[in-house]
Amino acid sequence: MSHTEPTAEFLVLVVDDEPETARAHATYVDRVPGFRTGAIAANGHGALQLLAEAHAAGTPYDLVLLDMTLPDLHGIDVARRMRGRGYTLDIIAITAVRDLAVVRSAVATGITQYLIKPFSFAVFAEKLENHRAFIATMRSTGSSTSQASIDTAFSALRTTSASVSLPKGLISQTLEQVRTHLAASPARAFSATELGEELGLSRVTARRYLEHLAMSNSAVKQPRHGTRGRPEFEYRHNSS
Repeated sequence: MSHTEPTAEFLVLVVDDEPETARAHATYVDRVPGFRTGAIAANGHGALQLLAEAHAAGTPYDLVLLDMTLPDLHGIDVARRMRGRGYTLDIIAITAVRDLAVVRSAVATGITQYLIKPFSFAVFAEKLENHRAFIATMRSTGSSTSQASIDTAFSALRTTSASVSLPKGLISQTLEQVRTHLAASPARAFSATELGEELGLSRVTARRYLEHLAMSNSAVKQPRHGTRGRPEFEYRHNSS
């Protein structure tokens, strides 16, 4: 694994009945650091079978990219059967249909995000980054949580245009997650390595976000004393 990749890997199941489209989506998945396509299913029953096999083997999927128009089952039906079997993994719905009733049904089945065809890789990647930020926020809260933590977690799933003004390669949802993590422990200073381990990011990625926060005065950067070799920096929330 390269130094620019997040340390945590998300295993993704791609479900689409069009082979070329499925392969394209799988390629998109593998282009996003920290995400890997585990398998491709061409229909709903095949997807459910793959999920069952992975669950039985103790290697469950983390995310499903689920096309809504499948030859045997509607995507909504697949999602309902997944929930009925106790699979709690997140689902990103993919469809060319812009029917509000379908969108509402998707939300009701626990589908967390929606992609309307056709979409660019940038839009696709942002949805996966939203998922990463959501999971990182939920994990960082521990066994109990607060209203603010829940709000922050779900806000990560909402794509915003704020990322447009960020430096290339930075995602607004991940930036907000880093900012929130610092603010939650105002008296603590984090190195890029420490923050990356807690949020599931590589050291290099965590450092880029921390540097951006320091440049915008949202974080205070200072040398960490007592370290040997190359100087190490630490970052803390700027409460001033």
